[in-house]
This record gives sequence, C-alpha cells and structure tokens, in this order.
Amino acid sequence: MSDVDHLREEIDAVERKAIRTVDLGARAIVISAAVMVLLIGQLLPWINGANGWQVLLGQVEGKAGVVPRLFAATSVGFGVLASMLALITRRWALTWVCAIGGWFASVDGVLAIWSRQSTPDASPGIGLVIAEIAMVVIATYWFRTAWSRPDLPHTDTTA
Repeated sequence: MSDVDHLREEIDAVERKAIRTVDLGARAIVISAAVMVLLIGQLLPWINGANGWQVLLGQVEGKAGVVPRLFAATSVGFGVLASMLALITRRWALTWVCAIGGWFASVDGVLAIWSRQSTPDASPGIGLVIAEIAMVVIATYWFRTAWSRPDLPHTDTTA
C-alpha cells in the first residue's frame, strides 16, 4: 500500500466521521438552557398542585388525565434525555430524533394545556406552561439544526 493510498484512506475516514457529526455552535447553549428551563418546569406545579415529576410517575390525587402524563413522559424523554444524548454525541441522526420527538411532545403539551382548561375546576399550573414553552424552543432549535445539514460530499469513483 502506497503512502497516497494510506493518505486517501485517512481522508475518507475523517470525511465519514464528519458526515455523522454536527457542529452545534451557539445552538448548544440555547438548547442546554431550554433543557434547564424544562427541568424547572417539571419541578413546578402542573395539575392540582402536583408537579411534573408527580404527573409523570402517576402520583397525582384525583384525575390527572392521560394527555398530561404523556406530555410529561415525552418532554422528559425527548426534551431532556434525547437532547442530552444528542448534545454529548453530536450525531445527525439524534438531531432528527430530537426534532421529530420534540415536535410530538410540543403538540402533546398544547393538548395537555387545552385538556386542563376544558375541565371544570382544573387549570394548568405554571410548570405545565413553562414546560410547554421550553419544549417548543427545544424542538425548534433541534429542527433547525437537523434541517441545516449541508449536502453530502460526492465521491469520485473514477480516480
């Protein structure tokens, strides 16, 4: 194997690694801050004085409803866990998981707020509203990041 062939293999390996990773830049700070706000929203009251973690674990007295519990699960799953994993690994595939899952959680959050407003003597707590706003920010930034992927380089096989 010549030095040129060895150099070509090294360049191809670096190119394959660059294709799989994403440079988040300042978006990482915004996403991290929004994840922190989401965690704060999970600690504040959501339903009848119960916080988001209690809704997630089903420890709410009275009827919490399926939609708020689903929002609690998807916001923690996609908004916190998947976002942390994507921020650490910087993989393109995870940016799409966070983007699509984040938008699902965002829509579910709107439905959770709406379901609380349409129920007599029940209103959404401040934590639920803060968690929804943070989830929309997280989903927006992940979607922008996932969508901003440059075209993949074309390899010339004729050489």
